[in-house]
Amino acid sequence: VGDKVMVLARSGLWQEVVNVPASQTFLMPEGMSFEEAAALLVNYITAYMILFDFGNLRPNQSVLIHMAAGGVGTAAIQLCKTVENVTIFGTASASKHDSLKESGVAHPIDYRTMDYAEEVRKISPKGVDIVLDPLGGSDTSKGFNLLKPMGKLITYGVANLLTGQKKNLMAMAKTWWNQFSINALQLLHHNKAVCGYHLGYMDEEFELVGGVVAKLINLYSQGKIKPKIDSVWPFDQVADAMRQMQEKKNVGKVILVPEAPKEESKKEEN
Repeated sequence: VGDKVMVLARSGLWQEVVNVPASQTFLMPEGMSFEEAAALLVNYITAYMILFDFGNLRPNQSVLIHMAAGGVGTAAIQLCKTVENVTIFGTASASKHDSLKESGVAHPIDYRTMDYAEEVRKISPKGVDIVLDPLGGSDTSKGFNLLKPMGKLITYGVANLLTGQKKNLMAMAKTWWNQFSINALQLLHHNKAVCGYHLGYMDEEFELVGGVVAKLINLYSQGKIKPKIDSVWPFDQVADAMRQMQEKKNVGKVILVPEAPKEESKKEEN
């Protein structure tokens, strides 16, 4: 009682009071704000396990990070920087490129105006060692084709299904039609790996996830990682918070809090 904790839960966190099993709670380290704590677990566990457990990231390798300015993207960039001489390619809209360069992305690519696969090949003709794929559909195939021999593609989402404020059945059908498919014999000939990751299905893996969280807290305490927060919104502005993401304006995490921050309340009173 009274401990400051971070929690993991599949859903139901947009509430003032939340119930989760004690095994899904983790003590916040010294000096961490509640906003940082809300931004840490899902993004950094995902990025860590993708890069190190599946990706086996090592010095002098190259990584392609899609949606590089989002929550998992910013976490992955920071984690890449903990390994010596990793070259990062990151896709994002042009307005976010300066921010990405400051954070350590060597080659930001505007996916809206350029073919990112062509841009990667111009700089690295052989491709990259690791592709982080939150997109799905035809982008998974493009990512697989961009891998060097012994490269690894880790797919962890299907953002191509989301094209606006409402479900788009055409987008869903197109993504389903274009989904990547490969059999074991083809993998044998390619010398590449394809992995799938979904933190939501790790509910029972307490030791595995707990071990990753311990490493992340250690990295945070050393100042090697720090959750990047784009903006903080009270619950009654949830629609505006969602719009911030839908319009792809955010760099880092969009955080919801039960009440407006006190500074804002004072300004309103004045």
